[in-house]
Amino acid sequence: MNSQEAATYYGTGKRKTSVAKVWLFPGSGKIEVNGRDFKQVFPRLLHQNDVVAPLKAVNMIDKMDVRAETSGGGITGQVGSIQLGIARALLKMDESYRPLLTQQSLLTRDPRMKERKKYGQPGARKRFQYSKR
Repeated sequence: MNSQEAATYYGTGKRKTSVAKVWLFPGSGKIEVNGRDFKQVFPRLLHQNDVVAPLKAVNMIDKMDVRAETSGGGITGQVGSIQLGIARALLKMDESYRPLLTQQSLLTRDPRMKERKKYGQPGARKRFQYSKR
C-alpha cells in the first residue's frame, strides 16, 4: 500500500460547473468514477472515448488505474473535467508527455461558460418585446 501511495499522481479538472478530482496509479487500466466503473456512469461510447483519450495519447491505457470523483454540471461537463484531470495528472507523472497531450489539445481548459442573465432582460441576450405604439 505504501509503494502504491508513493506512485499516486493527482490532477484537477474543470468544465462549465463540474469539477473532477483525479488520481492515477500503476495498475491494469481500471477506471473508476464516483466508486463505480466508468462504463456504468458514462454509457455513451463518445463519452467513454473522451475519458480515455489522454491515456491513449501517451500509450498508458492498460498500465494505469484511474480513480475520479466528480460533482456538479451534467454528463458532458463531467467527462470534460475528468479528461482534463487525467491529462494534468499524467503531466505530473512525466513532463515529457506535454507535447503529445498538447498536440491533441487535452491540456486546454474549455473556457465556455453559461452567460449570466442581465437586468432589464428576460435572459442573457434576449430582450423584452418592444412596441412602438
